[in-house]
Amino acid sequence: MSENLDYINYSCYFTVFREGEQFVSYNALSMVISGEMELNDGEHRKVFKSGDIYLVRKNQLLKFLKRPGEESEFKSLSIRFDDEMLKQMKAQDHFEVDEKVRNPVFVDLSSIPHLKYFMESLLQYQDLLENRSLELALLKQKEALLLLFGHDESLKNIVYDISDPYKINLEEFMLKNYHFNVKLDRFAYLTGRSLAAFKRDFAKIFGTAPGKWLLQKRLQEARYLLEKGKKVSDIYLDLGFEDLSHFSFAFKKQFGLAPSKLVL
Repeated sequence: MSENLDYINYSCYFTVFREGEQFVSYNALSMVISGEMELNDGEHRKVFKSGDIYLVRKNQLLKFLKRPGEESEFKSLSIRFDDEMLKQMKAQDHFEVDEKVRNPVFVDLSSIPHLKYFMESLLQYQDLLENRSLELALLKQKEALLLLFGHDESLKNIVYDISDPYKINLEEFMLKNYHFNVKLDRFAYLTGRSLAAFKRDFAKIFGTAPGKWLLQKRLQEARYLLEKGKKVSDIYLDLGFEDLSHFSFAFKKQFGLAPSKLVL
């Protein structure tokens, strides 16, 4: 289960859980209370355990995997930073973000003691925050930012970067990120294009429609991994398929046999 709050979110899961769409639409500071959270941006994979804290960036592709502990459920606490408040704080700071700086998708902040103390203190306000105490939530948002920037002012380049993505190399982006489970309009947005422009540019580069290309690319990678000895259950989610039955149907239609029957 998960309490869907505007700014501060308490989550609890009793079984292994993967997020649906793998697109981060907000900047957020999170702490794992129990269990484990695995983050994977396609280049870096890291497991955060109880007490660990991390920051995630807006407008990024990121895979989440939440695992309960052996004797406890998965629990986490997250602060989502509102764009309007960030704009106001950025203006007050007279801070300009360098758009050319390539910031990481997520940042490990577990080594900062005062952030841990702050996040733990929010557990004492859970009832108030779950009852929509907006004033308290806004106050805690700002307090979190002040603690972040007090530790490392360069983090402003991450948190204050709320501008829309600019136009980038579509071919390079898609070859790197085809395995993320997001809709076409997300891919278009992240490459700095409207959906219509994305489809038009995509057809010029790859000679086919993006949906068809994504399916074929994922299935080709799946076959390669299966021939290398990987298990079906270990790969279909990582390649952007929502469930095993969808993957098996598409694989059999493409290659004429079920993935479990593939001869190594």
